[in-house]
Amino acid sequence: MVLSVWRDKLIAVIDYGAGNLRSVVNAIARVGYEAHVTSDADTIRSADVVVLPGVGAAGDTMNSLVELGIEKVIHEVVSSGRPFLAICIGLQVLFSATEEGGWHECLGILPGTVVRLPDGLKVPHMGWNQLEQKISHPIFDGIPDGTNFYFVHSYHGVPEDKSVIAATTEYGVSVCAMAIKDNVVATQFHPEKSGEYGLKMYANYLKTVLGGR
Repeated sequence: MVLSVWRDKLIAVIDYGAGNLRSVVNAIARVGYEAHVTSDADTIRSADVVVLPGVGAAGDTMNSLVELGIEKVIHEVVSSGRPFLAICIGLQVLFSATEEGGWHECLGILPGTVVRLPDGLKVPHMGWNQLEQKISHPIFDGIPDGTNFYFVHSYHGVPEDKSVIAATTEYGVSVCAMAIKDNVVATQFHPEKSGEYGLKMYANYLKTVLGGR
């Protein structure tokens, strides 16, 4: 297995069988860092930065994480204080549970529930929506408030602790588009599909947690 290193730092992108992983790796490469996909628990456990991206259903994602033995490793990484970035379904499985496809317990890192978008809207919510920044954070450096980012989702997380909401978007309701809690940063949208400012967000994040470029 090839490990990804930048100045002896390992960036691990978790492979649990979902799509869209390669586009995340490519986006990270475009901003000057190297990352590789892995499902190896020991590699993830030893990584300096861990990324959990993906598309699909939160319940299926949780089943895959459990079957691969990665669920416990994610808890270890988050508890250790190492940088953890989650994208789309990656954000949703951080919550306590999801209503998608019935009731499924999730990781419980962010207390709260994942619920379906309101009736009467076109679902999935697919396309560009404005991001309203709720906090000041280095990840937003050089990104104007109100910038459009690309969303593809039918469900959204509702955190119990509203202070973790770093950004919202409006789609029938105010959607938690981004959550930040300690060493965890998570987005409902796809930065890797969001053009120049999406890449800027990756660059800001990696510069913040790894330094350099």
